[in-house]
Amino acid sequence: MRNRILAAGLISALAGAFTAQADPVSAEDFAKHPSVSSVSMSLEGDMLVGVIADPTNDGDQRAAAYWDLSGDIDTSKPLVPSNITPSSGKTKFYAASALKNKKSLWFTVQPYIGALEGCGEGKTTGSTKKYLQKVYMGDERIKKIDDLPDGRAEVGANKMMLRCFELEGETQIQSILPLDPTKIVISRATTKNGTSYFEHDLSNGREKFLFKASNTQQIEISSRTGEPVARTELEFEDGAWRQYISLPSGSGGFESEPALTTEIANRYTMEVVGKQEGSRNYYVATNKFDDKVSVYLYDANTDTFSDDPVFAHPEFDSTGMIFSNREQDFGKILGFTYNGPVQETYWIDPEMKSIQDGLDAAFPGKNVVLNDYTADRNRVLFTVSAANMAPAYFLLVDKAKVAVIGSQRPWLKEEDLGKSKFVYYSARDGMKIPAIITLPAGYEEGDKAKGAIIVPHGGPWARDSAGFDSSGWTQYFASRGYVIMQPQYRGSQGWGRELWLAGDKEWGQKMQDDKDDGAAWLVDNGYVDADKIAIHGYSYGGFAAFAASVRPNSPYQCAIAGAGVSNLAKLSNEWGDNRIQRIFQGDTVKGMDPMQNTDKINIPILIYHGDYDVRVPIFHSREFYNAIKNKQPGSKFIELKQMGHQSVKWLPEHKERVLEEIETFLNTTCGM
Repeated sequence: MRNRILAAGLISALAGAFTAQADPVSAEDFAKHPSVSSVSMSLEGDMLVGVIADPTNDGDQRAAAYWDLSGDIDTSKPLVPSNITPSSGKTKFYAASALKNKKSLWFTVQPYIGALEGCGEGKTTGSTKKYLQKVYMGDERIKKIDDLPDGRAEVGANKMMLRCFELEGETQIQSILPLDPTKIVISRATTKNGTSYFEHDLSNGREKFLFKASNTQQIEISSRTGEPVARTELEFEDGAWRQYISLPSGSGGFESEPALTTEIANRYTMEVVGKQEGSRNYYVATNKFDDKVSVYLYDANTDTFSDDPVFAHPEFDSTGMIFSNREQDFGKILGFTYNGPVQETYWIDPEMKSIQDGLDAAFPGKNVVLNDYTADRNRVLFTVSAANMAPAYFLLVDKAKVAVIGSQRPWLKEEDLGKSKFVYYSARDGMKIPAIITLPAGYEEGDKAKGAIIVPHGGPWARDSAGFDSSGWTQYFASRGYVIMQPQYRGSQGWGRELWLAGDKEWGQKMQDDKDDGAAWLVDNGYVDADKIAIHGYSYGGFAAFAASVRPNSPYQCAIAGAGVSNLAKLSNEWGDNRIQRIFQGDTVKGMDPMQNTDKINIPILIYHGDYDVRVPIFHSREFYNAIKNKQPGSKFIELKQMGHQSVKWLPEHKERVLEEIETFLNTTCGM
């Protein structure tokens, strides 16, 4: 009965959550800043924070928003921010995290031109154009958003270390320490100096240095005490890199666990994801015993794994565990997470499962995620989304009433966007390849699409999700009658060890065959005609587009490469001092080098690249274009000013121009 009442209340609340739209989906619809994003709730449930489109300048900038939840909540109308702080100068908010004790963290980017002095990605000499990322602390009602301490509390801190953190440091919350009223643990990391851990007191802003991990170490800490519970480190021995995991010993130090040791080349996942309270038993996520990652219980006293996994999914990798942070049942397992087409949670706690089931019933066919919740579960922040629905934020109050917070893109209507489906297809050598297909808007079984676009993800050690794609690379074109396939080609991570390993040394070869075989599958299954297919990729996906343009017997009429690697011989140079990337991926990046095959160009290619990109420098695109521009008519190169590599380093005008340039290229040069 409760689920039916809850569902009825949610449907009623939704009636005012979204606005109707008469105009067709435009590039601006995907390019402009989200109405609201990155919403989170404090541990006490007395506030929300998030990033919104700044209402003082028609949403052209972003602002920090604070919702006061300290009193009764009126669920009859959408929640409105109590305080708004606009971005200042060139510094732009892109994410937020509510903490406790009325405090919050604010994540920003800002453009920078200057010398890096050997710190991070970019030129080692001369001046580099890039974006700097910085984190600020917000006080109660975000009346003030100030710098965090710069790490001077660290033992041995010097001017160069502090300068490197300023230029390329990354601040993260390691633990909110839910049982402590004012303290949290944060980390500051740079590729040059490793990761330093600090205890931060929210009541006075003071920090205490705790410990440090080198570039080849990682430390897991207790969410109860903030003390280390596991240490992972890489060492080169007998001609091979190995990963060692050490656990606390009875004598107070750490000792290595041989049963948890892996060789990097074998690509076994081995990660401590939790500890059983009051014991020396640890939860370990590993694919050592099966193709997919499962969670096992490891006994540090006997150095043995449980005979059977604590949690395993037959098709997908397990990705983590959720533990209670309440004092009365601290450390109790609430659920497990796994990565299917979207990330899902398997709740074993009856109360959390009941909440999830009720919300799932209210939003059939949607992806409902419980983001934050109070100890009594009477306030639950959750999001609802789908491939054709931008994420929307809601607050469940007293397990029965729902307050609307807002949608990221309320101007988009589900019927104007395409639904997605998850499939497997066979590559030419028989390997099963997962793929996410976004169907044309309004698609009915038997329809043939206007055209198809193969969109391989970046990485390549990454994967796609079947959730909402805010880039517009799928839905902008689905709304125009295209079918989009995102092949999870060999080399993709998160679909099992066999598929991941199969991409080693196959850049532009078997990895590329998988994309071509996906195009053939679309034709064979009646989705599109064989002469109406293009490929568009970004980063590694841009490499795949470069490769497609020079391979013989191309199934594509054209290629679109965004910020792609074109020169495998120079790729390792861009990794600079990122030693970890060299250790893990260095020997796997081999295959067909597009830059060495530009004389074989056989389809037109559109190339775009940002001049603030330090992850994949722009010379990759410029040099490839210069080599082919007189060989392949219709090809084009676009340099986008002040655009970085990651999406948080794109401006709205970058997104809008990219979508419109691709559409024009498809309609004209590609003959779609």
